[in-house]
Amino acid sequence: MRTRAIGSAGPEVSEVGLGAWQLGSDCWGDVSDGQAERILRRAVEGGVTFIDTADVYGGGRSEERIGRFLKGRSEDIFVATKLGRGGGLYPDNYTYDAIRKCTEGSLQRLEVDALDLTQLHCIPAQVMRDGEVFEHLRRLRREGKIRRFGASVESMDEALLCLEQDGLASLQIIFNIFRQKPIDVLFEKAKAAGVAIIVRLPLASGLLTGKFAKDTTFAENDHRRFNEDGASFNVGETFAGLGLAKGVDLADKLKPLAPANMTMAQMAIRWVLDFDAVSVVIPGASRAEQVDANATASDLAPLGEKLHKELRAFYEREEIEKHIRGPY
Repeated sequence: MRTRAIGSAGPEVSEVGLGAWQLGSDCWGDVSDGQAERILRRAVEGGVTFIDTADVYGGGRSEERIGRFLKGRSEDIFVATKLGRGGGLYPDNYTYDAIRKCTEGSLQRLEVDALDLTQLHCIPAQVMRDGEVFEHLRRLRREGKIRRFGASVESMDEALLCLEQDGLASLQIIFNIFRQKPIDVLFEKAKAAGVAIIVRLPLASGLLTGKFAKDTTFAENDHRRFNEDGASFNVGETFAGLGLAKGVDLADKLKPLAPANMTMAQMAIRWVLDFDAVSVVIPGASRAEQVDANATASDLAPLGEKLHKELRAFYEREEIEKHIRGPY
């Protein structure tokens, strides 16, 4: 597993991490304690040293499972969590006391003395624009509750807004073959600022595995069933905002471009890693074998200029930006 630095001042972590939303067992179908332990064990054994979670994933279950798994282990694992959607914060209660309480909850569940990285979790843009919430995070850093702070955002406008904040360590964004806007809008600015880019949804909720059909069905407690049109949270977090039918159409057109030695999913993750602004990509996994498949992208050679041009031409030719719903 190759490593990259978390921004200009952060530690080296595996360039393929683990997104732990699935471990909450509330938005990706059921994941048992045993499955969660196997996923985490396979990740760490495969060289993953970066895990991303949030306090609202399963109402804290994801953090609890990670904390329980890592307790007493010798590996140096960087755990990033998020706050801002639960704990009574959303949409307008981002006081210092409320944020501190949420932070202490994460510390307890993860069983650590300080959080490696805490990220604002897709909070309202106006709250970020006001700026006070960032001062609360700076105060928590001074107090030793957190080591770094960042923001997980929905749109490039929000990302650019956060880049203006002193001390920002990271930005977590949606970036995949279907959502290429960050290349033109964000990457050079983030590199100049020394801010890490954490990439979520590299496979567009599984569309970029090429394994879905328009009639694919999902479990009742899978967001791909209940949030396709944004009924519960931002529509962009599900199928990259494209919807299942449109996403399958586009994925089917992409299949011939996958190199003979790669699966479509490997191509999609390798494509993300080919951008040096990216510090870590965090595909999720609901089975241990998915962890192995995702991690292999780190060992593959870059896709090459010709394929990158073809994938960019595909994005522009299909006018994908016009089909994306939600902030982008």
